[in-house]
Amino acid sequence: MAQRDQQLISMKFVVFKYFQQTFITNQIVILTVITSFWSILQAQETIQTQIVGEWVINEDLSDNTDDQVEEAIEAGGGDGGRGFFNRQEDFYRGGPPEHELYDRLSYDDILVIAYADPEFIFIFENNYERVFHTDGRRRRSTANDFYEEGGSDWSEGNFEGNALVVEARPRDGGYTLETYTVENNGELLRIAMQIQPASFREPIELVRYFDRKE
Repeated sequence: MAQRDQQLISMKFVVFKYFQQTFITNQIVILTVITSFWSILQAQETIQTQIVGEWVINEDLSDNTDDQVEEAIEAGGGDGGRGFFNRQEDFYRGGPPEHELYDRLSYDDILVIAYADPEFIFIFENNYERVFHTDGRRRRSTANDFYEEGGSDWSEGNFEGNALVVEARPRDGGYTLETYTVENNGELLRIAMQIQPASFREPIELVRYFDRKE
């Protein structure tokens, strides 16, 4: 009888260990799934929430816009015209009114971003306002009475992983492709841009960094 009782105890112990291990394994699997799902949600929320705020250019990390514009001009077979000793700041800024969106993206040092799903509002210097959506709608950019005479730019955005990707078609017939990511625990905004006015043969490749304003 004692031997039989010992066998029953051993069997109960084995069964108990089996269910204990199964429970622990299931807990680990469930925890892994929840963690992965939460990471995905967090990644999606990060760009939507952390991009909001006021940003100021970080010149040390950013490309020099004039250098990148000149590189694109020369890559297309043109002559930049700036000259080696001409270090005038914002040398290539300006031009026809339909180029203003290009200038704002590549030269402005202040950017304020607001977001209320699905609408983004970007406010540049001099209250230049750009509105676009992430649900497929296209919206024009406006600046005071700049577009009242006719014609318009349009922009649209979408989220790709932990990045906001914005495509624009300014009214000169060119395009911009912008990728916005947030780094350094939400304190640094990186904007990688490909800008090609209709008059350019090659696109301007430009990366700008902005610090979050305290």
